[in-house]
Amino acid sequence: MALTKAVIVNKDAAIPLPIPVMFNPPDYQMTRTSRFAELKVPGLPSSVLQYVGSDAQTLNMELFFDTTDTGVDVRTRTEAIVGLTAIQPSTKAPPRLLLLWGSLIFPCVMMSVKQHYEYFNSLGMPLRAKLSVEFKGNDTLETLIAKLPLPLIDQAVRYAARSGDTLQSIAATQMNDSSKWRLIAEANGIDNPRAVNHGIQLSIPRVF
Repeated sequence: MALTKAVIVNKDAAIPLPIPVMFNPPDYQMTRTSRFAELKVPGLPSSVLQYVGSDAQTLNMELFFDTTDTGVDVRTRTEAIVGLTAIQPSTKAPPRLLLLWGSLIFPCVMMSVKQHYEYFNSLGMPLRAKLSVEFKGNDTLETLIAKLPLPLIDQAVRYAARSGDTLQSIAATQMNDSSKWRLIAEANGIDNPRAVNHGIQLSIPRVF
């Protein structure tokens, strides 16, 4: 039975074709981190911990590339992976990715890639490389909300848009931060933040 190749899909590409790795990694590591604030209480021998949230999950792996059989510069194979850290003109940010390997389905962005070239031909051209890559999970707001316990989901606020409202103004009044308009846009499937119809019912996510 043929092995399933790991692939990376650039979701922001005009044609999101899968980018296959040359060799499947021997393993990968996934890390999830919780954050706690230390509350200092005078007179107590230690701090009191207060949970404040969790970081996005990270995934680390090493990818191997070898072109010694063809003599082609190995960078012709690694550049497709390294290029996933480049800023996209349309979004002014690195692309959103989807890492697929067997049962692993990991929406993410590439945080870093370290290139290690370890074999060269007589002209100094690299023929073998190892890429150490780190991905950070990039779930949509809808996916994150779906993972919340029902009591927390029910705490989302409903808001009826008024004449002259924009998502920025609604975020400023309902979330005390106009920069959080994107959370409202994603929660309600709105593409144009200035096109808010009078009377439309909006779900205002609660940020904990």
